[in-house]
Amino acid sequence: MNYPNGKRITKNTSKVLQQKSKDYSKINYGKRGMNLEEEIDKSNQFLRSENIAIIHKKPTPIQIVEVDYPKRQKAVIKEAYFRKPSTTDYNGVYNGYYIDFEAKETKNKTSFPLNNIHDHQVSHMQQVLKQKGICFLLIKFTYHDSVFLLPFREFMVYWDRYKSGGKKSITIKEIEHDGYLIPYQYRPRLDYIKIVDQLITMESEALK
Repeated sequence: MNYPNGKRITKNTSKVLQQKSKDYSKINYGKRGMNLEEEIDKSNQFLRSENIAIIHKKPTPIQIVEVDYPKRQKAVIKEAYFRKPSTTDYNGVYNGYYIDFEAKETKNKTSFPLNNIHDHQVSHMQQVLKQKGICFLLIKFTYHDSVFLLPFREFMVYWDRYKSGGKKSITIKEIEHDGYLIPYQYRPRLDYIKIVDQLITMESEALK
């Protein structure tokens, strides 16, 4: 797949919670195997099956240019372009609230690089927040096999610092302080909705 300018796309292999991660040596590394998208998709499937929330991954609009048909009823896309930049990864509705979030992974052990986030994504999340939606980031540190929810309001503090010429990343300690560790469990694998309940309460209090 290519961008509209013809550039070829390369695959990127890239406030208190009950339990915050203070000692990463105690993390259960036996849960490795899934990437963050798979973990979220499985969690969302459970939420939908139990009628808890309706949240889906957003499709990325593409324009197909060339298709090969090696066999009847079997098409292979040979060339395609993104029609426009994507916004965030997931959106949906929960308990009457619009939910919108971005999901990112990093192999970095100690920080999350902010160049993983794009200006148009931040602008989109700002617009969602103005419309009283619930907006956040799910960030996975693959080395520690740990996932955090970072509310968008807290994220903006670090984004503004970055855009003002400051640090180009958010340290894991900062995310630990301002975000929420999501413990792994069976169903759903990532129960981020429990934290969304807290965000809804905080947003409601902020609007009073």
